[in-house]
Amino acid sequence: MAYNLARPLRGLFTAFALSCAMLAQAAPQKVIVDMDIGDDIDDAFALGLLLQSPEIEIVGITTAWGDTALRAQLLERMLRETGHSQIPVAQGVRTTNNPQPFTQARYAQRGKALPPVDAIGFMLDQIKRQPGQITLLALGPLTNIGAAIERDAATFGKLKQVVMMGGSVRSGYRKSQYVPSRPADKEYNIVSDIAGAQKLFTAGVPIVMMPVDSTQIRLDEVERNALLGHGSAVTDQLALLYHQWIDAYQPWSSNMPSLFDVVPVAWLLDPAVCQLTPLHIVVDKDGYTREQAGKPNAQVCLASDQKRFFEIFMPRLLKD
Repeated sequence: MAYNLARPLRGLFTAFALSCAMLAQAAPQKVIVDMDIGDDIDDAFALGLLLQSPEIEIVGITTAWGDTALRAQLLERMLRETGHSQIPVAQGVRTTNNPQPFTQARYAQRGKALPPVDAIGFMLDQIKRQPGQITLLALGPLTNIGAAIERDAATFGKLKQVVMMGGSVRSGYRKSQYVPSRPADKEYNIVSDIAGAQKLFTAGVPIVMMPVDSTQIRLDEVERNALLGHGSAVTDQLALLYHQWIDAYQPWSSNMPSLFDVVPVAWLLDPAVCQLTPLHIVVDKDGYTREQAGKPNAQVCLASDQKRFFEIFMPRLLKD
């Protein structure tokens, strides 16, 4: 009787394919974080969540906007104090027109100065090495992103995606979820570097956009006390940074910080946090992110699931 090799070979192929799929699913997401940590406090909470999430491999962190060398020093201290000194840090384009105070400067000044590494070169080099694999998490003004596109648009286009906090599409800033939203506003990250934002939205790279419509999630007293009193390596650093932020003279002073930059991190961990709507977004000359007719160039989160957000955020940051 002839032996049919097809069936066992088919079974082996199926098992191999399933194993590959499981490995691919388990592989951490490779992320470069571009952030203006040190002014508002949400960047620090976003980094804390990233550090507590093994599903994400931080390829490197690039500092954006204002005193990017001092921001790198802040990151050096926070990464060292939390046991993550191996994560590369690169300095982005320094700007002198930053109107916001560097509220966590005293924390940063006790960090160690790092050898200067060009953020744009670092970003493009990593994309070249790992085409189609890297997500760029853009959490600040888009100066570095604009410069990277200007320097090498073809390489920038090999990103897997850009996941960003920025813009205001159908509603603007508000002090509380119990008051009506303002009309769409000029959002800080976009209006700080309008040209950089325009370059991103016309670059042709996949964009996941988290505007203020969906990112104004506040850290209330119960959650805040649980985190800042937890006493782990990560939450101890967050407590220091939070208290410097709250003690500084700054226009958005509140004991309940808005976790703008944390929402895109939570989405990377669980897309159910934000249902996405395909839209054609145009950045106008004044820095508004206008929804217009045309082929979608961004997947936009217009509302987030706050319950799901905290189900991700709290247990991870309360983990030792």
